[in-house]
Parts: sequence; C-alpha cells; structure tokens
Amino acid sequence: MSEKVLIIGAGPAGLEAARTVADLGYTAVMVEKRDRVGGTPDEFHYAQLTHHFRDSEEAMNELAAAATASANVELLTSSQVAALEGEVGNLTATIQNGSGSKNIEAGAVILATGFQHFDPGRETQYYNYYSFPDVITIADLEGMLKAHQVVRPSTGQPPERVAFIQCVGSRDRQIGNEFCSKVCCGIASKQAIEIRQQLPDSRVMIFYIDMRMYGYWENELYWPAQEQYRVNYVKGLVSEILPKGDRLLVRGEDTTMGRPMEVVLDLVVLSVGMEPSAGTRAMAATLNIEQNKYGFVAAGGSTRIDPVATSRPGIFVVGAASGPADLDDTFSSAGLAAARAIAAIRRAG
Repeated sequence: MSEKVLIIGAGPAGLEAARTVADLGYTAVMVEKRDRVGGTPDEFHYAQLTHHFRDSEEAMNELAAAATASANVELLTSSQVAALEGEVGNLTATIQNGSGSKNIEAGAVILATGFQHFDPGRETQYYNYYSFPDVITIADLEGMLKAHQVVRPSTGQPPERVAFIQCVGSRDRQIGNEFCSKVCCGIASKQAIEIRQQLPDSRVMIFYIDMRMYGYWENELYWPAQEQYRVNYVKGLVSEILPKGDRLLVRGEDTTMGRPMEVVLDLVVLSVGMEPSAGTRAMAATLNIEQNKYGFVAAGGSTRIDPVATSRPGIFVVGAASGPADLDDTFSSAGLAAARAIAAIRRAG
C-alpha cells in the first residue's frame, strides 16, 4: 500500500491540496503539464484577485512557496498522467514527460485541472471578438491591468469609454452552457474598479442580465464600484457590436427602460464564463471518472453529499475541475479533498 497522494495540476487548488497533505504528515506528488506552477492566474497574468484585491503574483508565489518548500511535496513539471491502474490504496500512475515515462505508486488521487475561459468567437460571432481588436475578454484585460497598460489594442491609446458585457458563454441555452459561471459579475466589478483607479478620467459601464453577487461580494465589489468609482450598471441585452468610425457601436435593449439602446465605445470587454479545461476533460477519460453534461467532473455522485468525491473510489476532485468556482471555493475543496484522500488511504490500509 502507498501513502502518497498524487495531485494532478499545480494551480491554486493543487498547491493548496499539496500543502494540506504535507501538513498532515503525508507525501504529495504534484504533476503539472506546464513548466511552472500557478495555474490560470499565472498563465493569464492576473492582476489582483477577487475579492480581496490581493496582488495575484504575490499571492500565487506565497501559495507555491508554502507547498513546494515542504520536504513532503514532490513536484513534477512538464509532465502528464498517461494512465492510472489499481484500486484505492494501491494505485499506479504512469507519468510521461520529455524524458520518457515512469510509474508512481499512490494511495489516492486529487484532480485539480481547473477550467478554461470560454472562447467568445466560437459561437457568439455577433460580438466580433475575432474581427475587432478593441473587443477583448476579461482574461485579456487582466494582463493589461497587471502591466498598468489598459489601452485600445487598435491604437495603443488609453480608452475613454469602456463597457463590459456579462454572461458571455454562460446562462446560454443556445450553446449548451445553461449554468452561471459564478465569478464573472464579481470579476467585472473588480476590473471596472481597477480601470477607474488606473484611468480616473475614463467612463466605465457594465451591461448585465442580473448581477449575481453572493456572500460578501455585494459590499466589497458591487456598491464600491458604483458609489466610489462611478461605474454605471445597465440592465440590458447587447445584440451586436459594429464599427463606427474608429470606435465601436454597441446595440441592444435597455430592459429596465424597455427601449433600444446604442452606445459608442472605445473598448468592449466580454465577461467570458468558465468551461472545463482540456486537461479536465482528458484526465476524466484517463482516470475513468464520470463527467457531467457540460464536461466538468461529476462530483458527489447522485446524492452530492461529498462535493469532492468522484465516481471512482480514491479519486477526488477540487476547484473548478468540477464546475465554476471562486478561490474561496477552491481552497475549501482542496482542504477537504486532502482530508478525504488521507482518510481513504487509512481505510484501505
């Protein structure tokens, strides 16, 4: 029997799970396909984290140091799990990297492969994401905010008028993503505040269906955005984005007033939702665990009593690999999965 816990993915969820496993006196082996840790916040150069406005790079470095500094954590970068055989307590994973492959014995597995941002050009072509350089996504904007270079890609100049469009790739029955991605309203509000901080003369608005601020986000993001930073929230539906001279014309309906609307803008930001990452889909197949109809890992079985359990005993899922999640959700599930994994190993012994 092996007392090692294999953790697939070294983003926020994987790092927190590894740290917790190590703190509980067990060995964690993290396998990461990239050549570095940090996951999506690192890959997309996030500026500040929702909802505490913590510097992303600083926070991820702190998290990585807490995990990788432990003698009980082994990190394998530029590596992937190619196969997994056996039962809880006696699992054998085949790990592949540029040098070949090797086997690792583990008692349990934690899947932390996260999400990917919805591609707004895939289905919603009327937003012209691929056609107009000044139509960007919240992921694109994060890099600009981090560099303190919020500009119009077409001109390189700071925008005077910016608008966010919510629920791009979420709550959309036409493309099959009926679910709410949970964090987009908060992210847009955070970014709107950051734009106003960096460009105090700019005007920022957010077009929304419903603003879904749960927990403390309403007081920490929504009201400060309006009251301190004068962000304009418009309840409405955007139907199309067109060129108007060297700017953008947004057409749609103001649903509060019940009338058509047209707004001329310099920069449009699409609040894209979450989808299962390619790694999540691939690992679900490799590990032979069930996925839900959206492609995320099906967590908790039919009863959903255990939110980190999968359909295969000894394999647990954390963070956004099982569905839209914010960082609070991610860290909570990572700690629970670490405890569940260790408990499963002990029972198997």
